[in-house]
Parts: sequence; structure tokens; C-alpha cells
Amino acid sequence: MKTHDAIVIGAGIVGLSTAWNLLKARPGMRVLVVEKEDGPARHQSGHNSGVIHSGIYYKPGSQKAKNCFRGYQKLIEFCRANGVAFDLCGKIIVAATPDEVPRLDKIFANGQANGMGGIRKISGAEAREIEPHVRAESAIWVPQTGIIDYADVCQKYLEHIQNMGGEAVFGQKVAAIEQTRGNEKIVRTTGGGEFSGKVIVNCAGLYADKIALMTDPSVAVRMLPFRGEFYELKKEREHLVRNLIYPVPNPNFPFLGVHFTRMIHGGIEAGPNAVLAFRREGYSRWQLHAGELAETLAFVGFRKIARRFWREGWAEMKRSFSKALFVKALQHLIPEIQPDDVERGRSGVRAMAGDRPERMVSQPM
Repeated sequence: MKTHDAIVIGAGIVGLSTAWNLLKARPGMRVLVVEKEDGPARHQSGHNSGVIHSGIYYKPGSQKAKNCFRGYQKLIEFCRANGVAFDLCGKIIVAATPDEVPRLDKIFANGQANGMGGIRKISGAEAREIEPHVRAESAIWVPQTGIIDYADVCQKYLEHIQNMGGEAVFGQKVAAIEQTRGNEKIVRTTGGGEFSGKVIVNCAGLYADKIALMTDPSVAVRMLPFRGEFYELKKEREHLVRNLIYPVPNPNFPFLGVHFTRMIHGGIEAGPNAVLAFRREGYSRWQLHAGELAETLAFVGFRKIARRFWREGWAEMKRSFSKALFVKALQHLIPEIQPDDVERGRSGVRAMAGDRPERMVSQPM
């Protein structure tokens, strides 16, 4: 059995970027990417809104802020060097009502503290010059924000990995990781594969906790799946949105709220909401895995989070089943949007990491 210097589990953007950077740092390193699906970016990396985020929301000096700014620059450099399509079209964050203005001011101050050049506080009239159909008391113009297809980025990473001598195997779901008597580990898959590696890098996304438990039963972090559902503006109504329109976030809910996004390959998406998925890769309201749902509901960290946010969570769940309620949320930003203007689109699942106390270790904004 061939021994690899490093085995990366997961062919999403984190796993592929990790493998590529290992090969750049140590040319000739024997790197293997193991993925359970039949290709790269099949889950979170290919089921997202495709936004290049600026980091304006993150606490100044925090690891999230530092990593976002550093990652932002590296992503832009990579795309320019490799011909990956992107568009730094900018976005507006909107205070739609007077009571939201103080929260908008805090976001603006946060962006300034993070050293974001070019952001501007603008009036409602100026916001409507950028997005003519938006309701706004005032807004923040964020020129750094852009749009991209992260699946395209993943495909380019994979090409580089293979050109540099790295390998990737697909259709190989990890079933067990065993420690040998030496320093090597054996990764066994449900497809009968066996792969030997000196180092295992866990980039398994929604199943990262399951992989971690294979080597350390004391791991306390659990992945909590929240589905984000989108509607799409019909072609004849796409003129209502030029680029990206975001709301002032609800301070009592750990998600950004529904917004409007122009997609890099065309079209306008509206959303997403955030509802508990009934399985880890539950892209539909009707997909259920009893065992995975039971694990989520039994996890004490989830129950504490649910008690804290149950009102907002119930409102999100109702919007999942009611187009009228979903559109009502969209009308907060664009009042003239009507139910006939949108049709149900795709969805993605956000992996939120929670530990045993009432704490979200990692959450997507």
C-alpha cells in the first residue's frame, strides 16, 4: 500500500485549498484528497450564494476578521492568476427603517476599525442611485464585496493539485481511521479503499465532527446543519436588483437575514432563510434522516441554542413553508416585490459548529 505524506479528507474549497498549499510549500510531497462524492464542491462549496465577503461584520482584531481579510486578498490573487471569473461589484447594507440606523452606524464603525478603505456611509437617496428600487433610510456602500462561483475555484484548485503530482480519489466515503504501530494511519472507506498516510487533515465539512471522532472520542464539537433556501427573481423582474442588497443584521439571530444577490453566471437570488435541516445534507424540506436528526436534537449545545433563538427559528421555519411570508421578508428591502415575481430556487446547508456549552464555535454570516 502506497504511503502518502498527507491525506486530506474532503474535496470542498477548504480541503482542496489545503492540499494545494501543502504542495506549494513542499513540492514533491505525496498528497491525497479523499472525497465521498463523485466530484469536487458537491456540498457547501457548491451550494452557496457565491459572495466574496469583505469582513465588515467581524470584530476588529479577531481571528475571523484577520482570516477574512487575508483570505480575501489571496482569493482575488488566485482568480486573477488563473482566469477564474469574479466581479467586485460592491454591495449596499441598508437600514430600511429609522430604528435600524444605529445598528448600521455600528457596522460602519466596525468596518472602519477593520481598516476597510473605500466604504462610505450614504443617504437613502444615494442608496437609491445605486439600487433604485430599495427602501433605505441610509446605507453603507462596500466596494470590496464581489461575486464568484466557488465551484469554479474548486475545479481550478483540483487541476493544480493534479498537475503538481497530487492525487484525488472520489466516491470514497471514509468509514474508519486506524493508527498503525508506527506513525502512519490507515483510512478505510465504504468502497473498500485503504489509504495510508503520515498526516490526516480533516476538511469534511458537515461531517467533520464524525471524522474527528474516529481518532479522538473526546471531541466535543458537533456540526449543526441549517438549510438556507433561495428564491429567484423571474427574468422580467431582475431589473429590480442591480448587484447586492443586504439588510442590517438582526442582533438576536446568528444569521445575516434574507438579501438579494446577483449571480456571476446570471440571475438574481433572494434569500437565504435559515432553518434546521432534518439531515446533515438535507437540501429539501422533505429530506429526513431520523438518526441524524435525533443526534442534533439530543445534543445539549443545540438545545441551549434553540431555547435562545426559538422565536426567530420558528419565524424562519414558517417562511420555509410559506412563499407569502418569505416575500414579506424580501419586501422589507424592496417593497414592490410580489409573490408572482419570484420562484423557488436552490438551497444549501450551512454547517454551524457548536460545543457543549451554549456557544457557537463557528457560524456563517
